[in-house]
Amino acid sequence: MATLPTTIDEIIAQFGPHKAYAPQAGFYGSHEPDSLVKTHCCYCGMQCGIQLKVKENKVVGFEPWMEFPFNEGRLCPKGVERYLQNNHPDRLLAPLKRVEGKGFQQVSWDYAMDKTVGEIKRIQEAYGNNAFAMLSGVSLTNEKSYMIGKFARVALKTANLDYNGRLCMVSAGAGNKKAFGLDRSSNSWADLAHAEVIIVAGANISETFPTLTHYIWRARGNGAKLIVVDPRIIPLARTADLHLNVIPGGDSALFGAMLKILVDNDWLDHEFIANYTSGFQEAINAVRDYDLDWAEKYTGVAKEKIFEAARLWGKAKTSFLLHARGIEHHTKGVDNVLSCINLVLATGRIGKPYCGYGTITGQGNGQGGREHGHKCDQLPGNRDITNPEHRQYIADVWGISEQELPGKGLTAYEQIEAIHRGEIKGLISICFNPLVSLPNNNYVREALEKLEFYMCIDSFLSETARYADIIMAGSLHEEEEGTVTTAEGRVVKINAAVTPPKNARKDGEILMELAGRLNEGDKFSFDSSEAIFNELRLASKGGTADYFGITYEKVVNNMGVFWPCPSLDHPGTPRLWEDRKFKTPDGKAHFNAVSFKPPSEVIDTDYPVVLTTGRVVSQYLSGTSTRRIGKLVDQYPEPLLEIHPELARRYNIRSGDIIRVKTRRGEAEFPAQVVETIRKDTVFIPYHWGGKHAANQLTIGNLDPISKIPEFKVCACQLIPTGEVASEKVKETAYQSHL
Repeated sequence: MATLPTTIDEIIAQFGPHKAYAPQAGFYGSHEPDSLVKTHCCYCGMQCGIQLKVKENKVVGFEPWMEFPFNEGRLCPKGVERYLQNNHPDRLLAPLKRVEGKGFQQVSWDYAMDKTVGEIKRIQEAYGNNAFAMLSGVSLTNEKSYMIGKFARVALKTANLDYNGRLCMVSAGAGNKKAFGLDRSSNSWADLAHAEVIIVAGANISETFPTLTHYIWRARGNGAKLIVVDPRIIPLARTADLHLNVIPGGDSALFGAMLKILVDNDWLDHEFIANYTSGFQEAINAVRDYDLDWAEKYTGVAKEKIFEAARLWGKAKTSFLLHARGIEHHTKGVDNVLSCINLVLATGRIGKPYCGYGTITGQGNGQGGREHGHKCDQLPGNRDITNPEHRQYIADVWGISEQELPGKGLTAYEQIEAIHRGEIKGLISICFNPLVSLPNNNYVREALEKLEFYMCIDSFLSETARYADIIMAGSLHEEEEGTVTTAEGRVVKINAAVTPPKNARKDGEILMELAGRLNEGDKFSFDSSEAIFNELRLASKGGTADYFGITYEKVVNNMGVFWPCPSLDHPGTPRLWEDRKFKTPDGKAHFNAVSFKPPSEVIDTDYPVVLTTGRVVSQYLSGTSTRRIGKLVDQYPEPLLEIHPELARRYNIRSGDIIRVKTRRGEAEFPAQVVETIRKDTVFIPYHWGGKHAANQLTIGNLDPISKIPEFKVCACQLIPTGEVASEKVKETAYQSHL
């Protein structure tokens, strides 16, 4: 059983998180490095170019990469400090096994491999192949994402593979496929800089994608109007022409009302609608009754602002709409995405210069990772695992029969539910920290405790890895060559700067050895990352995410190549849909009828306040890496409860007061931060921490019926002042996530 083998304090003392800082004068060799390696930041989907300084097989600093066309040397606070994860004192340097009452002890690779393979065989022989599951992450390269999809289905022979992109981009992906037949932002960011009107919905760009802000400032310098949709006055909203402070869960009501205004005022592109789209009448029928009084009630936004937003959008000649998790983390996340796309299609502003639609990828390879096979319903090239033709093509590439290829499996949160039901008994995870990042943390922890065997591959001991039976010490971003695909669809090259330290190993090598011990080694005999990529190219050929014409050489020579790129002589596709030929069965872009539905949990007399969650500038996802970097921790040392002064007065709350936040899932305590930048009926908590500091103790596990994304962005809560005030002592250790 995957319970904790010893106390949290003892585990933290040995494995962290501990804060690491660079020496004041810099690391040895930082002024005279042995080499300067051009690569990319390991964090968000912007994948900014960076040069890592290397001395004696250690990353000792960085230099800007001015020539890389997206960020031109600019980096955010995380990018500036990212090199400090390398040679961190918490780094896992050898395989570990769980020892009851003692913690974790180093073991040989042979022991770790034998134990894992033995448990896989035991569990599958007793309960069936699908009783062993795998969870993966999209901070991994395309090559590793592809190999994991193949490993789970060919070597592990399970249908139950999913990934942490299930918490990120799946609503956007499902909406893109329904509307366009292809899942990618329609444009490079270069078009954004020249748009006349920009809508940013549910995307705290200045904090979570800071280097993208430059393109918005360029557009503003050219006279662009900016509309920001968010329940908080995020930094980007402070200078916006319009801030629409929508109540969490009100997004589709807002965009539906805007569509009605476009129709009522004939701010439409009739030629585009008639010739290149379908479903327009059904879409407008769904919003026919969305008058401004109704919209104000269900969005919480003044009706004058809603009309003005529609007017600015409708009368513009060029425009760009961007959205991220703020509209996607809902039980109606796909509907929210489709309601945004309806605005784009109604005005015909797609496939043209300076007109576009972008779904901002949150994770480092959130775009490429959702294209090549480690989703439960997907095969490489963004193929459908339930489609017989798609299945046969991939089976032929992999050298197996179509009947051997498992079918559609369970999504990430559904796997947790299946563990509780006793259907899943064993688990492998890589680059995923579900105990922090999944909703309803206590339920997730109870699932981990029920597993008969759990093996984790990672480079640091995360909160989830504390429950593992075997931990395999894997590689960091800078230790294994590969490619990733940025949020704008540009495939870029990750260059290995150093090798894994001591007895840690490359993730790809770990997976290949496991496959060999599972008697499928002949299908995983890759001698390089490039060899994996070349098989990926073939596997993607003819799919909607077609990488066949992309090679390592082409990527390096062009500083990235935009997919689709179907042939070696093809230049790539920075702007989609210029030919007006969409990837849907009828070749047209599809409007979708979206009727407003309330969130799965609404406020009432028992739980009268709306809780929403999100990110802060100095932290990344579950914080496994960033909560170990001293300056990033010091910038935002603990999660705070943002609350409006008017709501704070109702509860007699002042900044620094410890507030117990209670939902139907659990309760946790946070220091209050009284701010005027949030709605009066809503509180906000960032989610990068675990243990008693985890916002996801409180969030709800209800899922979008199409994308299966959890509803992180809205639930109902109580606020209970404790009478205590935050102490500096607690702040200093909050990043360690004690239980």
